[in-house]
Amino acid sequence: MRTQRQVVDYSLQKRAVLRELLAGRIGTYDVCDASPYLKNAARFHGEPTDHRCPICRSENLIHVHYIYGDELKQSAGQARTRAELPVLAMTLREFQVFVVEVCPGCDWNHLVEQFLLGRDGLAGEAEGAEDSVAANGSTPRRRREAQR
Repeated sequence: MRTQRQVVDYSLQKRAVLRELLAGRIGTYDVCDASPYLKNAARFHGEPTDHRCPICRSENLIHVHYIYGDELKQSAGQARTRAELPVLAMTLREFQVFVVEVCPGCDWNHLVEQFLLGRDGLAGEAEGAEDSVAANGSTPRRRREAQR
């Protein structure tokens, strides 16, 4: 997605949880506790992946995208399909997306990543282009005005 920024990846945290599970310090019931709402969101709004569940290894994981932001009002906290995100990103200034992986078989769930989307990211790309022009030798207009 073009406006995706401030990405936080939770793969190290996932590996730590799986290591604790394999060492016997936590039980399967502690990590396989998906709520009925999360399972329904996975069924109706989830995106299937090619990755097997790390616990039961019999089902493929499903990614669920939850959206949060001030402009969303009543829609905040809803699950959306991945196809809906670019449309929302072009209509809203900024919103946060949380991606949760869910196993429909054993109820494993874990936060995979979070990131920002929205039109504000397009403005950041334009400023980045000005900075790259400055690196090439030409001075942006704002800096010339500041020198006067």
